[in-house]
Amino acid sequence: MASSALICETEQWKDLKAHIDDIKKTHLRDLMSDTERCKSMMVEFDGILLDYSRQRTTPDTMDKLFKLAEAASLKGKINRMFNGERINSTENRSVLHIALRAPRDAVIQSDGKNVVPDVWQVLDKIQEFSERVRSGSWVGATGKPLTNIIAIGIGGSFLGPLFVHTALQTDPEAIKSSRGRQLRFLANVDPIDVARNITGLNPETTLVVVVSKTFTTAETMLNARTLREWISSALGPEAVAKHMVAVSTNLTLVEKFGIDPNNAFAFWDWVGGRYSVCSAVGVLPLSLQYGFSVVEKFLKGASSIDQHFYSAPFDQNIPVLLGLLSIWNVSFFGYPTRAILPYSQALEKLAPHIQQVSMESNGKGVSIDGVVLPYETGEIDFGEPGTNGQHSFYQLIHQGRAIPCDFIGVVKSQQPVYLKGEIVSNHDELMSNFFAQPDALAYGKTPEQLKMENVPEHLIPHKTFSGNRPSLSLLLPSLSAYNIGQLLAIYEHRIAVEGFIWGINSFDQWGVELGKSLASQVRKQLHASRKKGEPVQGFNFSTTTVLKRYLEASADVPADPPTLLPHM
Repeated sequence: MASSALICETEQWKDLKAHIDDIKKTHLRDLMSDTERCKSMMVEFDGILLDYSRQRTTPDTMDKLFKLAEAASLKGKINRMFNGERINSTENRSVLHIALRAPRDAVIQSDGKNVVPDVWQVLDKIQEFSERVRSGSWVGATGKPLTNIIAIGIGGSFLGPLFVHTALQTDPEAIKSSRGRQLRFLANVDPIDVARNITGLNPETTLVVVVSKTFTTAETMLNARTLREWISSALGPEAVAKHMVAVSTNLTLVEKFGIDPNNAFAFWDWVGGRYSVCSAVGVLPLSLQYGFSVVEKFLKGASSIDQHFYSAPFDQNIPVLLGLLSIWNVSFFGYPTRAILPYSQALEKLAPHIQQVSMESNGKGVSIDGVVLPYETGEIDFGEPGTNGQHSFYQLIHQGRAIPCDFIGVVKSQQPVYLKGEIVSNHDELMSNFFAQPDALAYGKTPEQLKMENVPEHLIPHKTFSGNRPSLSLLLPSLSAYNIGQLLAIYEHRIAVEGFIWGINSFDQWGVELGKSLASQVRKQLHASRKKGEPVQGFNFSTTTVLKRYLEASADVPADPPTLLPHM
């Protein structure tokens, strides 16, 4: 396929379009009765089991999807990514988050240079620094150990590290290594987020990590200045160098801010924000909380999936299979949404992180060559841990619109509970639902079955479940740091596969720029109106009206207010 051609113009795409009509005539009840088919739709790697037998596919469908992957040059695109070619063409950058978790002796090139030694130089620096802080050899301005960490960042500088932190909080090894410490994340520029983060903390025992590649991100830098004020008002301005460090490449602005450039931890322009959790963005705050050895296991888990993704044949390749099934559901069945349903409370922040990775990557309207696409790309991702989700939105999933579901289960709970006399353990109770829900979605319940159960006639329509609703199941052996890294990398590569097939650039995000630029105009207007009393002008009628209302209703804000920090 020529680079300028759209995938929808290929024979392989058209073949799948014709094939969908046959599949629509087939119910999952019938597909699930074919044991050989089901057997062919189970894949295992490094303790992880993928079962996609409840997708609305036959072996023939999968063959056609593999041919589509070939037509889209999927293998070549994966190779180009791993070889460090500048596949993010709109920003002229390599895409090398795989290098962030590569073994020390690996060779991964970007512009003819092996980047792995640079990665390990930063990792070694993080290990050395985090051990000094954790051991108490690096102390705050008053000589007290720094046991509280606040990481300031937004988007990819927040959601990925928060997902990993939340997943590790209940892991026995991580608990042991983080006793007496706490890690908080300040992302939103809303002052309420500042208040929540500093409540109950003492500046004397707090270390702030400011995460901003350019050190210019508006929300992050305002929050950083706010916490700098919180520290310096309590401990004096000279304390900033002891209580604030940076993850940034702009050493000039870091130093100007008051942070010692020696305490700045680098990352590179070949790391996209939403793919940066394995860089200093995530590794520094997580190492400060849990110790580098725990975080290194997380990196090794991600690396194991990187190698699997790169080398496994497509019919045994978990990220490739997941990506192709998403293409099938979005582009051929027309399902726009995907539910991410982890049956583990530790994974409660997985869906919010994948929302960003997926929707910022693949929410595009043009091809990588700038051609307007005649088909939809991207998925609307949402989710909630089971069984909470069951009591929230599963009604719609079962009897409303069809939404493909990812069920994620864990064999061994991080925190097992056994009660004498109970029929099953708490974890078995949870997992009973993990196993039941995919079958309920696939099979449904017919009016005939309800009649045999003597359900009153007038209730039969209400209690009928159409079934035929696709899902897949991922079963992890446990939820250790290693497994958490695996899960992260599976989703990262799945999303890349989708973008490679659709022919879009999954590694830029121009869609976030327009709102930011309009916000800067509003910021100037608010400044002019508050400080100089200038009238609101230059906006449409609606914005002008609501802006005026906002200014009038908050007229008690002084024109030149003294510094005020939140108190809770």
